[in-house]
Amino acid sequence: MSSSRRNFLQKLGIGAASVSVSTTALAGATPKNKAPKAPANDGQLLFVGDNVAIANTEYGKVRGFILRGVYQYLGIPYGADTSGKNRFMPPQKPAPWSDVKPALWWGNTAPQIMEKRYANVYASFVDHWNYDDVSEDCLKINVWTPAVDKQKRPVVVWLHGGGFTNGNGIEQDGYHGENLARLGNLVFCSLNHRLGPLGYTDLKAAGGHPASGNVGNLDMVAALEWVKNNIANFGGDPNNVTIIGQSGGGAKVTTLMNMPSAKGLFHKAVALSGSSLAGVNQEYAEKLGKKVVEEAGLKPGEIDKLQQIPWREYIDIANRAVDKMADEAKKLNLVRGGYSPVSDGNYLDNGPFFADKNHFSADTPLMISSTFHEFRPNRTDATLESVTLDEVKEKIKPRFGDKSAEIVAAFAKNFPKARPVEIWALILSNRKNAIATADAKASQQKAPVYLAWFGWQPPLFDGRMRAFHCDDICFWFYNTDLMLTHTGGGARPRALSAKMANSFINFAKTGNPNGGGLPNWKPYSTQYGETMVLDDVPVLVNDPDREARKSLA
Repeated sequence: MSSSRRNFLQKLGIGAASVSVSTTALAGATPKNKAPKAPANDGQLLFVGDNVAIANTEYGKVRGFILRGVYQYLGIPYGADTSGKNRFMPPQKPAPWSDVKPALWWGNTAPQIMEKRYANVYASFVDHWNYDDVSEDCLKINVWTPAVDKQKRPVVVWLHGGGFTNGNGIEQDGYHGENLARLGNLVFCSLNHRLGPLGYTDLKAAGGHPASGNVGNLDMVAALEWVKNNIANFGGDPNNVTIIGQSGGGAKVTTLMNMPSAKGLFHKAVALSGSSLAGVNQEYAEKLGKKVVEEAGLKPGEIDKLQQIPWREYIDIANRAVDKMADEAKKLNLVRGGYSPVSDGNYLDNGPFFADKNHFSADTPLMISSTFHEFRPNRTDATLESVTLDEVKEKIKPRFGDKSAEIVAAFAKNFPKARPVEIWALILSNRKNAIATADAKASQQKAPVYLAWFGWQPPLFDGRMRAFHCDDICFWFYNTDLMLTHTGGGARPRALSAKMANSFINFAKTGNPNGGGLPNWKPYSTQYGETMVLDDVPVLVNDPDREARKSLA
C-alpha cells in the first residue's frame, strides 16, 4: 500500500493494540445502497416547465425541476419575512399563495457581513463559496427527492456551518443533496435561518420579546415543523427525520436536542466537527442586549426603533456592543462573547445539555465526528512543514500557556511517527469537545452514540491540506466528485465516500450505521472510547488519543 493510501492513524504510530477486533476492518462490508448506473442512452438530463415537478405545501403549490432523475425545489418559504416588525420576534408563518410558486433558485442568505467575503483567494478557491442576495426575507428551505409520491422515505435536514454568525444552506457545492437523495432513496433538505445579532440578541431585559435571544434557533424549529407538515407531499416520512450539521451546524444540532419546542420534530442527530453542551450565559446575554440598545442611542423599550435600523448598520452596532462587553464576559468566565443561543430555561434548556436521563432527546441516537486536522496552520505556508517541536511549543503558548511543553510531549508520545507540523495541527484540533459531548450523551443510557474521526488527506496543495475542517462533509453526502477542491476527485475519495455515505444513510433509516461498508461500528462508551477512524482503510479503534488528551485537562 502506498504512503498516500496508508491509514493516517498507523502513519502516526498508533499501535495495533488500540484497534478493536473486526473481521471486516480491512476489507469492509458490501454497501447495501449501490449507486445507480448511468443510463445506456445519452438522453435529456434536465426537465423544467409549467407542468413539471409540481408539489403541494400547506401554503400553496410549488414548481421545481427534475435534474438527473432527482426532483429539486429551491427556496420554498417556511416562514415570513423577518424584517421590520418581525425582527427579533419568533418566526411567523408565510402568507399563502394562489398561483404555483416557482422554486427554481436558492432563497436569500441571512444577513451577515459580506464585505471581503472572497478576499482570501485560497479560501474562496478551496471552499468555492456560494452566496447570492442577502436579506431578512431568508426563511427558505430546499428539497431534493427521488420522487413526489407517497413512499415515505427517510428525511435528512442539513444545518449549515459558520458558527451562529455566517453561512447559508448551499454555501459549498458539497452541501447539495442530489447525490445522497439518489444513492439512499431519501429526501434531503437544507435551509437558511437568522444568524448573528439578528438571530440571537437577547432583548428581554431591554423591553423586547422573551424569545429574542433564540429566534435563530426557533427558525430551525419552524423549518422542522414545515418538514413535519409538508414533507409527505415530497415523498418523505415526517416520522423519520435526521438532523445533521457541521461546525456551527453541529452546535445547532445539540442545541435543538435541548429545545423543548423541537420535541418530536426529529428522531436522529449527527454533529460533525462541532457541538455545544450549554447555551450562552443568560446574565451576559441580557446585559449585552441592553448594551446594544444603548449603543444604538435608544432607551429601553424602544425596540420598534431598533427594528427599523438597516440590518447592516444594526450588525455594526451589535458588534460594537460586544467589544464594550469584553470585561463583563471575562468576569463571567466566558470563553467568548457574542451572539448564539441563550440558555434561558424556557426556549433553550439551562444547565448542562444531556444531563437529564428522562429528557425528550435522551432516546435520540447521535453520531459525532471530527477531523484530524480541523485547524492546520500550514496550507498556504510551505515553510511550516519544517517546523520543530520546540517551535511548536512556542507557537501554542498563546493558547495553552505554561502547559505547552507538557502538551507537545504528550502528543508526540501518543503519535510517535507524526511530524512536528502534524503534532501542532493535532493539538489545535484535539477531540476534547467531541469526547465531552459523546460522554454526556452516552451517560443518558437511552440511545447509542457513534463516534468517528476523519483522517483522509487530499492530494492537494502539495499534501499540506491534510484532513481539514469541512473536508468530510462531501464524503458523507456522496459529493466527492462535486467538491473537487476538497478531494481532487476520482476513485480514491469516492471509495471512502461510498462507505461513509451508505453508513450515514443506514443511520438515517434505522439509527444504526452498520451495513454501509465500514467495519463493524460499535457504539461509543466512556470506558473504551470506540472510534471509527475514516480513511482509505477505515478501522475501529479504542480511544486512540486518550493519553494525549489527558495533557489538556
